[in-house]
Amino acid sequence: MAASERGTMSEDLLLRRKAERSEKMRRFFFLAVILVSITVGAPSQCAQKSSDAQATLKTKSLDDAMKAMFDVRTFQQAEISPDGNRVAWVESLPGPGGAPSVNSAIYVAELTAPDAATRVTAGDGKAAYEEHDIAWSPNGKSIAFLSDAATQGQLQLFVANASGGDAKQLTHLKGFFASPGWSPDGKTVALLFTENATRAAGPLVAETPDEGVVSEESLEQRLTLVDSEAASVRQISPEDMYVYEFDWAPDSKRLVITAAHGNGDDNWYLAGLYKIDATSGAMTDVVAKPGMQIGVPKWSPDGKTIAFIGGLMSDEPIVGGDVYLVSAAGGETQNETPGMHATASWLTWAPDSKKILIAEYLDGASAIHEMNSDGSVEKTHDIFLKGSILSGDFGMQFSISSDGETLGFVQQSFDKPPEVWAGKSGEWKQITHRNEGLRPAWGKSVSLHWTTDIGKVQGWLTYPSDFDPAKKYPLIVRVHGGPSWAVTPAWPTRWEYAMALPSQGYFVFQPNPRGSYGQGEKFTAANVKDFGYGDFRDIMAGVDEAIKSAPIDPQRIGLTGWSYGGYMTMWGVTQTNRFRAAVAGAGLSDWLSYYGENKIDQWMPPFFGANVYDDPAVYAKSSPITFIKNVKTPTLVVVGDSDGECPPPQSYEFWHALKTTGVPTQFVIYPHEGHEFADPAHSRDVIERAVGWFNQYLQPSR
Repeated sequence: MAASERGTMSEDLLLRRKAERSEKMRRFFFLAVILVSITVGAPSQCAQKSSDAQATLKTKSLDDAMKAMFDVRTFQQAEISPDGNRVAWVESLPGPGGAPSVNSAIYVAELTAPDAATRVTAGDGKAAYEEHDIAWSPNGKSIAFLSDAATQGQLQLFVANASGGDAKQLTHLKGFFASPGWSPDGKTVALLFTENATRAAGPLVAETPDEGVVSEESLEQRLTLVDSEAASVRQISPEDMYVYEFDWAPDSKRLVITAAHGNGDDNWYLAGLYKIDATSGAMTDVVAKPGMQIGVPKWSPDGKTIAFIGGLMSDEPIVGGDVYLVSAAGGETQNETPGMHATASWLTWAPDSKKILIAEYLDGASAIHEMNSDGSVEKTHDIFLKGSILSGDFGMQFSISSDGETLGFVQQSFDKPPEVWAGKSGEWKQITHRNEGLRPAWGKSVSLHWTTDIGKVQGWLTYPSDFDPAKKYPLIVRVHGGPSWAVTPAWPTRWEYAMALPSQGYFVFQPNPRGSYGQGEKFTAANVKDFGYGDFRDIMAGVDEAIKSAPIDPQRIGLTGWSYGGYMTMWGVTQTNRFRAAVAGAGLSDWLSYYGENKIDQWMPPFFGANVYDDPAVYAKSSPITFIKNVKTPTLVVVGDSDGECPPPQSYEFWHALKTTGVPTQFVIYPHEGHEFADPAHSRDVIERAVGWFNQYLQPSR
């Protein structure tokens, strides 16, 4: 249920899938409109109209905010070369006139001469393509990557000399490709391939509407091996297994994978850990039933141990939990970080197999620390504690040279847009300056802490862009998606619509309540069977802390969020009348009906303790619709018409209830959109509508 982003997924692919949606099904469900917008209840009018100059200032400020959010160049990867002397990265490309682009490009630069970067491409070096998912060869001479240069819209695997030159096409297949990785001997490239895929992998993209006899989509993402010289291709994992991740054994003869039977979007929550023979495809259990969500399997360089992250996770792209080790021969798993007051999100082994380097959420920010394989902490690289090492939209990760000394990563914060960095610890060097012309269109962001019955809770408070300490300002509470996720300091993109509000004279408060990452697995699991109760207490206590710490008008508070944040918005307005306006994005109004409507129901039993048919009461007590008669707050409801994670009927039900009870409301459905909106025009519309809605009801002063 995370909010609207996905790591290495291409916006191009998302946009192209629009053409594949069924018009018949869409007409049936939403009458085939360009945009469905239903308004009920007359909005209150401002006490007095703003002057023309003030109105112009608001418009210009909003334009500035959207420019900062839409024009930012993002980086999907920053991969250090094996020798530590070069770094390769993937960056988004601007479209005509500076509009958001569907393409991305690959560059390589020497750490000693970062301005002399070379583009690696399968095309002519002039045109823009969709090119990403890079992997250095073990000898550092070549880079494997995915590109649609041969056929627009269809990725293929290519290998190119890292110093430039023509790229060699290794595949000629139809389907969806992801995550190439070289074998240690440099002879083979493994990747994930879904043959004849009808859409990109993952539950965040627009779902293909059902029609006729309904059955679960059975296309399988299989582990595929490609000979780097002969370009021969073999799918080696079983047809009935969906493979999510892999890592090579140091002998190049085996791989470790996370995989599960059945629908790939849904069954990630049940994935086990397996070994697979690179020649025969024979699979062997390592941890077939881990009893938790798992991710990021990594084989130790000495071949003896496999590390992975395990915990309570609500979304496939957003891994978080403790670090576990298991013998490569199988056996009992060992939690190496019990009681850790942080959340591991990515890891890799040091070359000597004695240390593990971990990227983690820590108290609302990012950190990297080195952990001995016995679980003790060696040292922490705390340069990131005021920012985030986020690459792409979700990937909290870094890359490391063969000797374990040099790192490559993407660094960003609320006031500094993302750029590629590399170097040795304490000698980090900024490699790119793609976003140096951007300036934040929001004020400073400060970390707040408060205490509830769970203990310490953290959140971020962003100031209005034109802050005047002599004035009182309205506050918007934005709840993140997940719930297993966290707000960390990152430059807002077009999906973070709430961050346009500081340009209009609002404080924005983003709490990390129980259920979030960053304070350990016990904190993350504290909202199990308790949605809407302890987490909501944490949020409301955070609101009180924000009011104490800044000149906020307690009579002008709004609430918003997407996915789990959309649910918490629907829930919040049923529990209190403190919020004078709300915007619920891709929310959940009724957990009982949601269980039978969504495409990823397997995530729910770990959080609710049972499925809805065995314990409906635990679902009902956390459903906003149960308390719908309490709502007085004017609420804007928005959702994509093909959202499989938070289906449109959930939003329709909430809007219908507000309409029936006479609460001012508006409902907007966006065509061809999944949980993560693909069309930038729709993102722009969400921002403008959210700003307009809050301006109507909270009357911000300028």
